[in-house]
Order: sequence, then C-alpha cells, then structure tokens
Amino acid sequence: MLSKKNTTPASRRDFIKKTALAATGVMIIPRHVMGGPGFLAPSDRLIIAGIGVGGKGQSDINSFAESGKADIAFLCDVDDRRAAASIARFPKAKYYKDYREMLDKEHKNFDAVSISTPDHNHAVQTMAAMELGKHVYVQKPLTHDIFEARALTDAAKKYKVVTQMGNQGASGDGVRKLREWFNAGLIGDVNEVYVWTDRPVWPQGIPWPENGATIPEELDWNLWLGTAPQKNYIDGLVPFNWRGWWDYGTGAIGDMGCHLIEAPYRVLDLTYPKDVQCSVGSVYVDEFKRGYFPESCPPSSHVIMTFPGTKKSAGDVTLHWMDGGIKPKRPEELGANETFGDGGNGVLFIGSKGKMMCGTYGENPRLLPTTRTEEVNIPEQFERVPGGAAGHYAQWVEGAIAGYGKKELSSPFEIAGPLTETLLIANLAIRGQDIRNTGTNQQGRTVFEYPGRDIKMLWDAENMRVTNFEEANQFVKREYREGWTL
Repeated sequence: MLSKKNTTPASRRDFIKKTALAATGVMIIPRHVMGGPGFLAPSDRLIIAGIGVGGKGQSDINSFAESGKADIAFLCDVDDRRAAASIARFPKAKYYKDYREMLDKEHKNFDAVSISTPDHNHAVQTMAAMELGKHVYVQKPLTHDIFEARALTDAAKKYKVVTQMGNQGASGDGVRKLREWFNAGLIGDVNEVYVWTDRPVWPQGIPWPENGATIPEELDWNLWLGTAPQKNYIDGLVPFNWRGWWDYGTGAIGDMGCHLIEAPYRVLDLTYPKDVQCSVGSVYVDEFKRGYFPESCPPSSHVIMTFPGTKKSAGDVTLHWMDGGIKPKRPEELGANETFGDGGNGVLFIGSKGKMMCGTYGENPRLLPTTRTEEVNIPEQFERVPGGAAGHYAQWVEGAIAGYGKKELSSPFEIAGPLTETLLIANLAIRGQDIRNTGTNQQGRTVFEYPGRDIKMLWDAENMRVTNFEEANQFVKREYREGWTL
C-alpha cells in the first residue's frame, strides 16, 4: 500500500542522491518511499518480501522477478535448507527466519508480500502483512479454516490491498473458453458437475508415529508449527507430507480443489453450498477392524455439495468431488481411447444440451464429442491474461503497482475467499466422519458411535455453521497455539 505521506521534490531528490552514494545496487527502494499516493517510481517496480521461499515459494518469487517489474528484497523461511536456492538466486535480499521479525523491522522497505507456507500458517501471515498495508499473493488454498477465509476476504477490503491467490488456472484461457461456450448456450442448463483428482500423492489414512525424530539443525520447528498444536518432530513431515495431516494441511481437496473447482465456480457463478455429504475410503488394520486415524486425512473421498441456483443455472447445482483416484463414469460421447480429463484430474459439466470437460487449471477445454470442439466458433467474450496461466504472477505485480481497485485480477480474495470456503466446507463432511462418541453396550463393552457418518450436513453460510450437526462446527475455526493470533 502506498504511503499517504507526501514527499517534496527537493527532499525526494536528496533521498535519491544519498541512496545513490550508498553501495550501488545494494539498496532497493520501495515504491511507497519514492512518493505519495499514486506515485510511480521511474523504474515502476514492486518491492517484494517472500515468506516461505523453498519449493513452490521459490518458483513463485522467481516468477515475480521474471515479470520484469518486481524486485525480491527480503526472504524468510524457517528451513535454511529449503531457502538455499532462493538465497543463491537473490543474494542481495536480506534473509530472516521469523516472518514477524521481518515485518516488524523491514515493513517500510517493501511494498508487497508473497506467502507460500503450509496451509495452517497462511492466515496469520497474510493478515499481519495486510494490517501493514502490504499487497499479498498467497498460495492455495487461501486458508486452513473457514473462519480464516472469511476474515481475510473482509480484511482485503478493509485495508484496500491488492490480493491474489496462487491458483494460476484462474488466469488461463481454458476457464474463459468454458465460460464463453456455456454463455453461448452450447451445452444448455447445467445442474451437475463432476470434479476429480488422483491426489493424494502423499501418505494419508495412517496413524501419527509414536516416536519423534531429531529436528534438523537448519529447521526452526517451533516457527514451522506456528499456529498448530505442540507436537514432536517426525521424519517425513517436512517439506511436503504435512498435507495429509489435519493440523497442517487440508487434504487432497485443499491441494487441488482451487485448481479444479475454479472452473465450475466461475462458469456457473456459484456461491456457498447449502449442504454437503460424503463417503470416504477406509483402512482396515485387521479382519473387520477399521482403522481410526482422526489426525490424518482419509485415503480417498467422494463429496457431494449442493449449491443454490444462480442466474446461470435453472435450479440447484450438484457438484461431486472425488479424490484418491476415484473417477466418475466416462461420458458416452467420449471416444474409447480418448483421455478423460487430463488423465489424473478433470472436470465434467453435464448440460441439458451437451457436455464439456477440461483438465487441471481449466486446460484443454473440450466439448463432447470432442470433434464438436473444432466445429464451433464462439467470439471471445472475456479478455485474456497475457501469458495465460503463467501470467497470473505478472498480473498481480502490475495490479499492485497500479494500486487497489485499479486493475482486474483473476483470483482476488473476493473470489478466492468464497472458493476456499467451499473446499473447506467439503472438509467439514470429511472430518465429520471421524467424530465419535463412546458408550457401553448391554454386555458392558465399549462401543463407538459415529454420528457424522451417513448424514447430510446443512450449511448456514451467513453464520458459518452446520445447523444439524453441532460437533462439526469445531472445524470451522481452530484454537491456535498460545502466542499466535489472527
């Protein structure tokens, strides 16, 4: 966010002169320092601080730098091993381990923050940056909890910062093409959509290891835990397999839902679902003995959500989410040797006049039968993002340079927040499967009841709560570990 304090031409010249006398190329001047509201620095560049700069975070900040309009000035990561490549690429960037220290000491020296950390810490890091007036780019899913998603969506408007969630497909041509086909009436009314993924590709449906492991010296385990409950470090959790544990991740739908449900969300103008039900895959540890691992996401699930009708639909819309390799029935219009979706993932729209499908990020949109795709010629209705999905990064950079409300973005929090809530509402049903009550039968033996199984949860979107199964509402908002607040 640009500073509201104006700088006189003389004082600005003095500042530039003094800065130039410092080590050439070492000091990066944030745009808000260079002038008042709306002032564009001569280089017209965005100064970015990265929180979580290994793995996906590394590719994110690389993409911002490659936009040609951004400088990476600060790096922050709790794991020196993961940060090493980014430190090498951006040697002039100052490095921190604790994002709170970085924000406290350096907030006057950058304009925007990129956040690519595990799901459970997204919200506190994003909120802290927005409260300082910083534009934010946050990896998907936007948050771990429903309450957090709503809070960040509201905060983006309050603090008037430019926001973007890292679901690149929102900037791709594919979703725009699907919207144009649908708006042209090519498949008629749509009341049913199937979405599927081959995730998880990490361990799920397993018990938490009984024995801890030695914490690597390069990793600050306390900072990595952040908002999550205190637990011993275990091998294999960092840097990726945390996705399968509810304390940190949001399962398969958290990983891929934003990339896949984006298409029906935008095509049909969906809002919040009004009910959700599901079935999950089971792990049996002995004959007729089903494993009970409530800390871990299940190996597979099929979630069914009902969305209220919109101006784009004639009645309610039913959306099926399938993960763990489960897929819907192949459409009859699809040839026997043609790939369904993109193989591992896909989206299928079933309309009253036809069907259409796509892969991850909305890529390779096709009408069914696929020969029909080449036969139609619908004029472009929606402006394309330069570079398509890859242009998602530059779009945010340019939006942040322009300022709040000046440029249209593909996945600002006003869109990404409700989309993320939808995924997390699905997780209410999934997690509800493991809620159990303990009782005693007539023989005096301990028995368990699972009231969340085989029900349909009714969702009150305005008040963010399940109305017919109170126990599920514990997952709407977590209790953070002491010392961490939103």
